Amino acid sequence: MKLATVRVDNGFRTARVEDGGYVDIGPGDVGELLGRPDWRAAAAAKDGPLFTVEPSRLAPVVTRPGKIVCVGLNYRSHITEMGRDLPEVPTLFAKFPEALIGPNDTLTLPPESDAVDWEAELVVVIGRSIRRGDRAEAEAAIAGYTVLNDVTLRDWQFRTREWLQGKTWEATTPLGPCMVTPDELPSDAEISCTVDDEVVQKSTIGDLVFDAPDLVGYVSTIVTLQPGDLIATGTTGGVGHARKPPRYLQDGQTLVTRVQGIGELTTPVRREPTP
Repeated sequence: MKLATVRVDNGFRTARVEDGGYVDIGPGDVGELLGRPDWRAAAAAKDGPLFTVEPSRLAPVVTRPGKIVCVGLNYRSHITEMGRDLPEVPTLFAKFPEALIGPNDTLTLPPESDAVDWEAELVVVIGRSIRRGDRAEAEAAIAGYTVLNDVTLRDWQFRTREWLQGKTWEATTPLGPCMVTPDELPSDAEISCTVDDEVVQKSTIGDLVFDAPDLVGYVSTIVTLQPGDLIATGTTGGVGHARKPPRYLQDGQTLVTRVQGIGELTTPVRREPTP
């Protein structure tokens, strides 16, 4: 099953994605739907005429997650290109909901940075409350998966040893286009990123050091995860900052982020006009 959040004049509607269109499920976003214990049955039971959605109407699949926990250095290829050793435990940081934009929204390059980079990521969407979960409980707590690009301001990220300030810039993180339930995601799904049709990142989720249940269990040891919370699982090799010379996003480019079985984010890149 695939679920999306659609912008409407008075808020959001959750929809089930079908071949040829969408089926309306009800008001609110996917995160609100996941707060219902019967969310899966409720979403599957809805029937009705298919409707079409303009790309600009697709919202971040969860519009106001309570938590966005991100994982750094979690693909072997990216760890190697950054000159790091394989970690023994996940490297965690956070984003705030204000960072999110829709799957087809424009990324406006902040005037404060000339080093805006791309990071294609698979995202875990939590579907039930979990604290200190073992692997089986962690798997059961996963409602599904979506796609995110952890667009990063490298010059701000590396101002200090803490990464937050380069990672959660407002309106820089596309999320979507839908959430797929775990049965829809291939076990070794391909993940990729292109800039103006040039493939800059390409790998599979099999290259993850810590997989989704590992991460849910680990994060739930620290804090209770709630329905609609997100865990961004890290990026693969090919980021612009690791290239020689480094490459960063430029005005007029188009960034496309794909995960097999879920879909893609199509992100026009524009420079914010100078006041």
